[in-house]
Amino acid sequence: MLLSKKEKLGKDGEKIVERTAVYLNGRLVGFHADGETLVRQLREQKRNGQITQEANFAHNPKTSELFINTDSGRARRPYILVENGRSKYTPELKEKVAKGEVGWTDLVKMGVVEYLDCEEEDDVSYVAVREEELTPEHTHLEIDPISITGVTVSQLPFPEYNSSPRITMACAMGKQSLGLYASNFNIRVDSRAHFMYYPQRPIARSRPYEFLKLAKRPAGQNFVVAITSYYGYNMGDAVVMNRNAVDRALGRSVFYKTYESEERRYPGGQKDKFEIPQPTVQGYRDEAMYRHLGEDGIVVPEAGVGARDVLVGKTSPPRFLEEVSSFGISEEKKRENSVSIKNGEDGTVDSVMLTESPANNKLVKIRVRSIKIPEAGDKFASRHGQKGVIGLLAPQEDMPFTKDGVVPDLIINPHAIPSRMTAGHILEMLGAKAACMNCKQVDASAFNGDKEEAFKKTLVEYGFEDTGMETLYDGLSGEPIKSKIFIGVIYYQKLHHLVSNKMHVRSRGPVQLLTHQPTEGRAREGGLRFGEMERDCLIGYGAGLLLRERLLEESDKTTELVCNKCGSIAVHDHIKNREYCPLCESTDLHPVEMSYAFKLLLDEIKAIGIFPRLLLRDKA
Repeated sequence: MLLSKKEKLGKDGEKIVERTAVYLNGRLVGFHADGETLVRQLREQKRNGQITQEANFAHNPKTSELFINTDSGRARRPYILVENGRSKYTPELKEKVAKGEVGWTDLVKMGVVEYLDCEEEDDVSYVAVREEELTPEHTHLEIDPISITGVTVSQLPFPEYNSSPRITMACAMGKQSLGLYASNFNIRVDSRAHFMYYPQRPIARSRPYEFLKLAKRPAGQNFVVAITSYYGYNMGDAVVMNRNAVDRALGRSVFYKTYESEERRYPGGQKDKFEIPQPTVQGYRDEAMYRHLGEDGIVVPEAGVGARDVLVGKTSPPRFLEEVSSFGISEEKKRENSVSIKNGEDGTVDSVMLTESPANNKLVKIRVRSIKIPEAGDKFASRHGQKGVIGLLAPQEDMPFTKDGVVPDLIINPHAIPSRMTAGHILEMLGAKAACMNCKQVDASAFNGDKEEAFKKTLVEYGFEDTGMETLYDGLSGEPIKSKIFIGVIYYQKLHHLVSNKMHVRSRGPVQLLTHQPTEGRAREGGLRFGEMERDCLIGYGAGLLLRERLLEESDKTTELVCNKCGSIAVHDHIKNREYCPLCESTDLHPVEMSYAFKLLLDEIKAIGIFPRLLLRDKA
């Protein structure tokens, strides 16, 4: 017995016609006898404009299911339709598009461009990346291979020459770069903002970089870079930078930080007041801290302020009710509640803005600026995931130079290239170097950018080696360096990881109330963490006394009285001025040095109903 594709035999040998289940946005709406024919008709009607372009169809013959999707929120991509191995976007249409006679929506309505969602892509599509690759089997054609990438990747130069982890890093670091973040930055009061003094457009840039108008918001500068070692100062990911170029404002930026304060109103008619606090106010600071304030208690613009200097003098009502003075008269006390510069920061008051808050209270916003000149430890990165920190700012006269007297702005380590597989970095250096000669912009678009051969040809025309290598002369000795060095131009970004915003030291400072250990973090003047691995290191060296000093003497050392009879921690009765054991009333007590965190642990163990005992014996 011959059976068609849509028929099968049941248990009793009878013919059963298979039907296709039709789902609309995931909901079963019915069955159809011939799913293949139905989906073909639906696609034809959609391409003819009889059905909305928002619909997508996916047929699964194995499970006899047909999915129709029209719901919002689906990711859809446009493709050019292909018929019999030929693109429907013909040269005639290209001319009409170039003249402006035909637009994007017209191409979609004409069935030249079709949007596919992921289900329909998996079902029928066989996409060619380039027109010359088309075969009769192909159903669709990419509009441009660069559309495979997202917004961030598409604006990177030559990404197809780099390994994927480096592209990921380049995307992440592009968001951390400093530049012209907003053209009205001078009238904005952002809480934190970085602005580069002389941002430049990259010489090598992709087409999406132009479409996205990123050239109007540049975030980097074109550096002359040499790839070589320099007396060990660029080991690993460190870089050596030209100090004279930095003095000429290379990589210079300004950092804006905004402080704000409000005259709040409290229940009972009390409120804050902007003023220079009087010495009688509770919590009055050193008089020198108020030296920059005007008569209204607000700092004067263009004043140079440093750590702990007051920006807004403010007094607030007491946290509790009014206290009765010694004369029996009720008096209102004020407490100091000024806004000051945090420890470790400084700058110049850029602008002062007085306004009203939504609650109709007086509000002041103060923007402080500080100039950030590149220094050892500041982070720079190319657009190929090649990040590094400055290891040395070398004087220009000590750096290597070419026969034409060109001194590199930056020297990076040769070991950074082969293991990271960032050939795009080399290609951009070569291309931008060629562009500096012929004054033509480099198209660094993914998959369709300018080729290496064109760069080599240009360099040879202008008397350079096609490899980009040059003989450099040692700045210290004046002798030519024996091996040739690769030198070119590449776009580098300054990232907002600046040493001046991260540097943190402390000799003494505040401790936590609960554990008596130093506070955590730069903002709270915290201590530097001495972790388990550092502890292991000192144990390995046998430096027991140093370990004791770090983890006990300089942290939370305390002396507690321990009962010799029952082993519990004794207490001091301040009223009777005596010390005794709260458990057995014994006065046979001995002082024991311990970490306060250990005493806290004993208290927490007691809290869950376990009695810890400390058994004492003499040091022998």
